[in-house]
Amino acid sequence: MNAHQTPDSAPLMRSDHNGIATLTLNRPQVRNPLSEATLMALSETFSAVAEDHSVKAVVLASSGPVFSAGHDLKEMTAHRGDEDRGRAYFKAILGLCSAVMQQITALPQPVIAAVEGTATAAGCQLVASCDLAVAGDGAKFCTPGVHIGLFCSTPMVALSRNLSAKHAMEMLLLGEMVPAEEAARMGLVNRVVPAGGALAEAQRLAGVIASKSPATVKVGKRAFYEQREMGLQQAYDHASAVMVDNMLARDAEEGIGAFMEKRAPVWEA
Repeated sequence: MNAHQTPDSAPLMRSDHNGIATLTLNRPQVRNPLSEATLMALSETFSAVAEDHSVKAVVLASSGPVFSAGHDLKEMTAHRGDEDRGRAYFKAILGLCSAVMQQITALPQPVIAAVEGTATAAGCQLVASCDLAVAGDGAKFCTPGVHIGLFCSTPMVALSRNLSAKHAMEMLLLGEMVPAEEAARMGLVNRVVPAGGALAEAQRLAGVIASKSPATVKVGKRAFYEQREMGLQQAYDHASAVMVDNMLARDAEEGIGAFMEKRAPVWEA
């Protein structure tokens, strides 16, 4: 077991290999819910990965037949007996979940979801929050809250930033299962592979990313999410400023020099 492997009983397992940290949701017997314990484990692990310069990319997978069923409704419902009918707990758990999704965006390393089985509600939100996503061809995606009187408002944030408005609203209003191929057409996942192959393909993509300049990938990911929230002119101004700084960075000088000299670049660690 390497320094970053976790016990089999943990709600989230981590294993590192060749610059790739693979994180695995590990409560298959209850459909890998984003319980308080799992969200805390994700938050702590993302914080550790952000400071770990040996990690160049992250793959987020799951054990068992379900990627994630979303929030642990039994855990949440148990707090309806609180004096405030659960308001404080609901606010805390939804705030924690939202913070974890934002950690993915803020993480220096790209995060790739490897999805087999179903990803529903906040589990679908988790996929949408990742930078890339690969799905087995049997995977399905759903935001079914509308069926139980609970609109998937927090998953909506990630969906509306990845899908077209009408595709996002279709998922949110109908609450129907979306097959993997349709999810790819909508823009929720990047590619679909034969069932059982999502993890291998996600790790392959992570390996390609890990071969690039870590400093450049970090700059590019941050700039992508920053400019997306801006108006057109501000986005171009920001992207131009980022590119000027990038052009002056050591790895850009090395990369351009290596290209011109027809040799492999040597990136800064």
